[in-house]
Amino acid sequence: MKFTLKDFDEKARTGLIETGRGQIHTPTFMPVGTQGTVKAMSPDELKEIGAEIILSNTYHLYLRPGHEIIHQLGGLHKFMNWDKPILTDSGGFQIYSLSSLRKITEDGVEFRSHIDGSLHFLSPEKAMEIQVSLGSDIAMAFDECTPYPAEYDYAMKSLTLTTRWARSCKQFLSSLQPSAFSHQPFLFGIIQGGMYKDLRKKSLEDLVEIGFDGYAAGGLSVGEPKEEMYDIIEFIAPLMPENRPRYLMGVGDLMDILVAVENGFDMFDCVMPTRNARNGTLFTSRGRISIKRTEFKADADPLDPDCDCYTCRNYSKAYLRHLFLSKEILSMRLNTIHNLYFYLDFFRKMREAINSGTFKEFKRYWSEILQAKAVG
Repeated sequence: MKFTLKDFDEKARTGLIETGRGQIHTPTFMPVGTQGTVKAMSPDELKEIGAEIILSNTYHLYLRPGHEIIHQLGGLHKFMNWDKPILTDSGGFQIYSLSSLRKITEDGVEFRSHIDGSLHFLSPEKAMEIQVSLGSDIAMAFDECTPYPAEYDYAMKSLTLTTRWARSCKQFLSSLQPSAFSHQPFLFGIIQGGMYKDLRKKSLEDLVEIGFDGYAAGGLSVGEPKEEMYDIIEFIAPLMPENRPRYLMGVGDLMDILVAVENGFDMFDCVMPTRNARNGTLFTSRGRISIKRTEFKADADPLDPDCDCYTCRNYSKAYLRHLFLSKEILSMRLNTIHNLYFYLDFFRKMREAINSGTFKEFKRYWSEILQAKAVG
């Protein structure tokens, strides 16, 4: 991986990540393709709207159809017909969300499948084996996601375990023979430590000592108040290595993204645009719209007159409302095309603002729109 910083507007920055499967302009948003598909979208449609990288899920693909199957069929890229970069998370967050179905040990996590209740054990080495088998371009180190709230002692124990597992992940990848797999991923370490700044700093320092291709802040957007999340973002971002990509995991609210970019984060992922699309909530340049509202029943205008996506170029709000209320599959597709286009276009414009030195004005403009009451 080669990461080149292009421009700065105070702490906000643009850059370029170069991988064997393509370039990624930062700040970047990664559409979430949990099970080897971004819901309702084809790979060609993702490329058309400007997606440069997607995220897939180690936990889910391990359980179904199985990483061995995907490896036998040529890897995840061939399996899903996507030839650009893929980042795979390690499965730590998904296992964290199982709560009562998991048991954490020093060596890994024992858990029961949410699909059939079968018993499994995921270790740092296993998480790496799965991601390498999938053919991931960027793999995430296996971590324990610290819950909110968490007592200091628990957060300390959690980050210590995460650091130990991160070292095991690095050692596993380093031990692989070049011929063992056709493609070896870049590896990102994950900073934990809950809402405790001294623990976040220690976690980061430990990871930097091990050495990773990029660094991610995990354990945020897990139920904490916005003020606490912003406090950690503002604290940890400037401490992260300047010459490595900085990834804020699972944060997709656009206001949160503006705060994070303002402080120097580069990479983001979230199900927010796709999940909201399927539920009829659409992002526009005038605020969020709930397409199910009665006032759109005979509205002949496009969803967003300032948007150039396929949906806005071809369909009215009345038609989108009709599709949604009729529970038509096309509703999910058109809504998702729009929301993802909106997000990726938002990031394009944000990069332009940083490059032109107008990020503050960009943030002020969008903050007013995003904090206003949703339209409809």
